[in-house]
Amino acid sequence: MNDQSNIERIVMQRVHLIHALRFAVSSSVLSTLVSALALWGIGTQVWIAHVLQNAPANPMNLLDFYFTAFMHTRLIVQALVLLMFISLIYLVREIAKAIAVMHATENV
Repeated sequence: MNDQSNIERIVMQRVHLIHALRFAVSSSVLSTLVSALALWGIGTQVWIAHVLQNAPANPMNLLDFYFTAFMHTRLIVQALVLLMFISLIYLVREIAKAIAVMHATENV
């Protein structure tokens, strides 16, 4: 009875497909993709090299410089920057949860 029935073969194909898609559609992959697309969008709207070239030499003035630069950009750039940071924070949270789960399973 090693022969699979047609129904069993179809069900197992779907199970394997769902298992493969689970990684591709996971929230961390989606968050990484959103972050990369937002970063690409920022790069198309702003000349990053000029922003970095205009940055102050004193590290104490960097926060004020970047805040002022952020406030004086177009709305689309501001939205992309916020989207990128939110998706990166979400990605860090997901990684921290995964590490916590792995650490918890090691202690069991």
